[in-house]
Amino acid sequence: MNSLQLWERYRTYLNVNESLGIMVDISRMNFSETFFNEMQEPIQQAFRKMDDLEKGAIANPDENRRVGHYWLRNPSLAPNVDLRHAIEQTQVRIRRFADDIHSARTRTERGAPFRHLLVIGIGGSALGPQFVANALSAPDDKMSVSFFDNTDPDGMSRTLARLGPRLAETMTVVISKSGGTKETRNGMLEAKGAYEEAGLHLGRHAVAVTGEGSDLDRLAGSESWLARFPMWDWVGGRTSELSAVGLLPAALQGFDIDGMLRGARTMDEVTRRKDPRNNPAALLAMMWFSAGQGRGAKDMVILPYKDRLELFSRYLQQLVMESLGKEKDLDGKIVHQGIAVYGNKGSTDQHAYVQQLREGINNFFVTFIEVLKDRDGKSIELEPGVTSGDYLSGFFQGTRQALYENGRGSITLTVSRVDAETIGALIALFERAVGFYGTLVNVNAYHQPGVEAGKKAAAGVISLQIRILSFLAQNRGHSFSAEEIARGIEAGNEIETVFKILHHAAANPDHGVLLSPGRTVFENTFGIR
Repeated sequence: MNSLQLWERYRTYLNVNESLGIMVDISRMNFSETFFNEMQEPIQQAFRKMDDLEKGAIANPDENRRVGHYWLRNPSLAPNVDLRHAIEQTQVRIRRFADDIHSARTRTERGAPFRHLLVIGIGGSALGPQFVANALSAPDDKMSVSFFDNTDPDGMSRTLARLGPRLAETMTVVISKSGGTKETRNGMLEAKGAYEEAGLHLGRHAVAVTGEGSDLDRLAGSESWLARFPMWDWVGGRTSELSAVGLLPAALQGFDIDGMLRGARTMDEVTRRKDPRNNPAALLAMMWFSAGQGRGAKDMVILPYKDRLELFSRYLQQLVMESLGKEKDLDGKIVHQGIAVYGNKGSTDQHAYVQQLREGINNFFVTFIEVLKDRDGKSIELEPGVTSGDYLSGFFQGTRQALYENGRGSITLTVSRVDAETIGALIALFERAVGFYGTLVNVNAYHQPGVEAGKKAAAGVISLQIRILSFLAQNRGHSFSAEEIARGIEAGNEIETVFKILHHAAANPDHGVLLSPGRTVFENTFGIR
């Protein structure tokens, strides 16, 4: 197309939402002229399914659960009074608790004000709070924030080292719906050890966000933690940012949680429109379907041209891939659905992988995020009439054009600014798009059986390690190869796992396992003296 034809296509397909300050441009995606007519019945079915979900229907049949994250920003939609009151009361408690912390009515064990925050979670219990913290942080935040978002000992040591003596003024928020998630439990125990080493008690500095009656809930109650906030089974981890999971850390940092909720609520209203051309979430879902031929044939590359949105691609990885990456559809048919998501930020992307995007394999489409407001206040001129923000905009538009010229499709989301309301709106936009797309490809977007399979496999490795250490302890003073140990514990079918467990154990002083080198790595022997 020539430039005038592109301009007319842009005018035709640009979706403008003035109430949100958000525009969605699909004009540079490669869909046919008949696409919207062909998709009319499928997208209308997606609208009907979403209506049923919001009214409280069982939208997650595999776990027989309702899906209610839309109620979080509009409790009046909740299907009964008890749920509505639970949401409203939790939000009131979050605001009051944060105010008590900021005003120093609630203090540390040693009587000082809380100034720092350590959030312990995994997956949705960390990715959402991390994204929001990076997007909205400012020098005058009420509290600084750190994260334990893995069970990596070195990672936790680094975080604790950065806190140093400030641990005494740090509140720890432990987030786990079941209370049994191993990564989160491990982080909690590591934090407990650090507090004890400093002569402090975890409970005097800790808050739990968890399911009522969970192991974590009972522990927090028995140890008189500072507070407990609920996680409900009708809110999945990857859609939990606007529950206590995300609102509590955001409120403690001093962010405008009412703005986040308002932005999400307004986006929900916009994305309930039954005309797909005027519904930004429907447009995204339909473009995903078109690009990947309804089977995830192309990856989605997220390129926000704003440092504050750098972590958005990580947040969307879980939201999109955990929701849509399914072996079977709702009819039990093997489909292997999903959309792979990755991303960087502009204009770093131009010095990283845009070369491949433009000239390599065409197995992706891009979602650009353009932010119109550069910064608070004026920018200096780097050269006459040109600021650094002008360059950033130029690089975005240049990359978009360069990709289009080589037949690479792209969507552009344009937002006026990055603030709490915009962040809430972006979260709600992609949540709804994922829900619509799940219906279009007939998968359950609200469960994650593959994650549970990984957890079970990990538990098997730990069980095998305990047997290995027991065998070595019973044969103290002797050394054995991995194969001999596997036979000795009747795990002959798991020699490779035994091999890896032994090498990990020998690399660390925790269990007293010593490695004696053999002629090859496979002839190494292991023992406990």
